[in-house]
Amino acid sequence: MRPPSYKRIVDEFAAAIRSGTPAAGTRLPTHRTLARERRIALATASRVYAELAAMGLVVGEPGRGTFVRHQAGYDGPEPARVLPVPRVADLSFNQPLADGQADRLRQALRTLSTSGDIESLLRQHPPGGRHRDRAIVATYLLDRGIDTAPANVLLTGGTQQALDIVLRALTRPGDVLAVDALSYPGIKLLASAHGLDLAPIPVTATGPDLLALDRLCRTRPVRAIYSMPTVHNPLGWVLGRDRRARLVAIARAADCMLIEDGTYAFLEDVPPPPLRALAPERTCYVAGLSKNVATGLRFGFAVVPGRCVEAVTRSLRAASWGAPGLITALATSWIADGTVARLEKARRRDAAARQDIARDALAGMNVTGHPTSYIVWLGLEPHQRPDQVAAALAQEGILVSTGDAFATGVCRPPALRLALGTPSLDELGPVLRRLRRVIEVIPP
Repeated sequence: MRPPSYKRIVDEFAAAIRSGTPAAGTRLPTHRTLARERRIALATASRVYAELAAMGLVVGEPGRGTFVRHQAGYDGPEPARVLPVPRVADLSFNQPLADGQADRLRQALRTLSTSGDIESLLRQHPPGGRHRDRAIVATYLLDRGIDTAPANVLLTGGTQQALDIVLRALTRPGDVLAVDALSYPGIKLLASAHGLDLAPIPVTATGPDLLALDRLCRTRPVRAIYSMPTVHNPLGWVLGRDRRARLVAIARAADCMLIEDGTYAFLEDVPPPPLRALAPERTCYVAGLSKNVATGLRFGFAVVPGRCVEAVTRSLRAASWGAPGLITALATSWIADGTVARLEKARRRDAAARQDIARDALAGMNVTGHPTSYIVWLGLEPHQRPDQVAAALAQEGILVSTGDAFATGVCRPPALRLALGTPSLDELGPVLRRLRRVIEVIPP
């Protein structure tokens, strides 16, 4: 069967862009012009540009047109990490490490090597983990306002896998997943992998537009709502108690599931009750130790309603069976002896210091961020295209994330997300001031 004609046009454009002709920044023909030149329908022309945008090759800007993307910077799950000059700083990804963490790891591994249970770490654990390991995580979650039985805790190889197995178990291809219009990029990957229909919820300065969410749930069969109510990525908000109650009421009225992502929740010292505490019968809570301990420690967990445990366990068994025994032993030992709690407290202090540095270096710019988080959302001027700004910063050795990576709908925000956690405290201020100088001289 011959492919649709628009596919040939997509392939032709993609090959040309990748060869450098047209060059990055080139404005492409309007949708109407493309339709006329190629003798295709206007809807087909729009589909061509939509596929090119999904491939990361073009970017559309309302009122301005469609442009060939600059390929520098982080604009999705597979960033181009090669810079044209020596790297100065990576502001595209948070990899904070605490002082003495390497020594702490050496000591933990020595302790594990002399434990009487060492051989059991080489055996296959039950899918979701052993009861005693689940119990340690359940106890840890009490400080997050979650009181759950160990049987409802499933241990995974990181938060992303926890999200994956929950979606695999609770949704089917074609189901509607409501998600903030700006959200964690990994949810887009999973929605695509599972054939889900993402329904973006407009965002406000203080959280999702709950009136819009209510209208969505009344007009479409929403299967689940994905939410980050505590220290949102990338906008940093913390939903208040009343708005959480309203979100739960909407989910109950629509009889849909809530998927609560608590990845950055540890950064809020005294948060409101999690959604899981307000609606345990329909909330799956996922989190892990990548941001509060180390990104290389791929250990996470899903807390699920009792009626969902069997289905999510089957999903986990199909995916990878769960977290490896050695990683589980290391993670649970650090949870049990208080290491994780101490690291979280240190992270909050460190993140607050970094936010202060960022607010000082970027004073007067359009900055949004939680006061104790590792993320800054930096709005750009109307004439500044995020991919162009990212390319200019790459020429200075600075990697950033563009707003495209976090957009779940067609609107592409003119913004950058800056991850503050990787440069040292001494380096962060000079790097951000350098970033500011580059942005401010970009011409209209």
